[in-house]
Amino acid sequence: MSGSAGTSDLILHHYGSSPFAEKTRLMLGFKGLAWQSVTVPMIQPKPDVVALTGGYRRTPFLQVGADIYCDTALIAEVLEARQPTPSLFPAALAGQARALAQWADTDLFWTALPYAMQPAGVAALFAGAPPEMLAAFVQDRRAMSEGMPRLSGPDATAALTQYLDWLSAMLADGRPWLLGEQTSIADLSVYHPLWFVTRAGAQAEILARHEALKAWMARVAAIGYGERAGKLDGAQAIDLARGATPVSTTVVAGLGFAAGDRVTVTPMDYARDAVAGELVGLDPRRVTIARDDERAGRVQVHFPRIGYALKAETTA
Repeated sequence: MSGSAGTSDLILHHYGSSPFAEKTRLMLGFKGLAWQSVTVPMIQPKPDVVALTGGYRRTPFLQVGADIYCDTALIAEVLEARQPTPSLFPAALAGQARALAQWADTDLFWTALPYAMQPAGVAALFAGAPPEMLAAFVQDRRAMSEGMPRLSGPDATAALTQYLDWLSAMLADGRPWLLGEQTSIADLSVYHPLWFVTRAGAQAEILARHEALKAWMARVAAIGYGERAGKLDGAQAIDLARGATPVSTTVVAGLGFAAGDRVTVTPMDYARDAVAGELVGLDPRRVTIARDDERAGRVQVHFPRIGYALKAETTA
């Protein structure tokens, strides 16, 4: 599907300042796809999100009818299948691109975030916001990252300084994109943590001496967001899910689970909210559970296999 239509069945649930949502908006732009927008709350409670995802609270997620796709790694695969060209995974670069994207979405992101969220960065990011909003945000994010090791400001600064040197070295030969002449998922994945840093006021000075990297960031930003075909609210998106039929999925044998098992899927790193349901899809790359919601009806929630723990549901 191209972005020429006035409407689209692709619905992105996101908010403007989310780094991973920025990555997804750029993926949609790179593919030239039209999409509809649902703005979700930055912090809990998120009742409309829960109705669709069963408790997955990370931003963004992609809705196509009654199918909910979680995690930008999986969203990238869904968009690639929807619109194979231009490819996020050029054949000659696919392995490198996936590996660099995985590093960017984990190590780089969890370095850039605490770096940007030092006092000067927080002041810029929340300029004009009431103190109670900032306090609520900090409490929400503390709960999301409970149990994770956290970099201090000085540690994050030291690591990010080195990471920027590494990335600049990749561009030192004049190539336009990180892996050469072709744009890939690596570019969009590395970009979004650095985009967040640029929003953090004086903290963005860490990028000042990296002229080639800043020029590369400008090229990524110029990709744009595709066609915003319209805006929906959470209730409208839920109604669309209720009126749709989920896609057909298959559980591959020999992976430790069987179709119909009651299972939970839980992120391994942060926001470890388990989503429970009936296993209806499983292969080495993806897991899908079906759940029945009072508001959304029968929905399927899809997760990438990497980074998520799949377990048999325990009963009290």
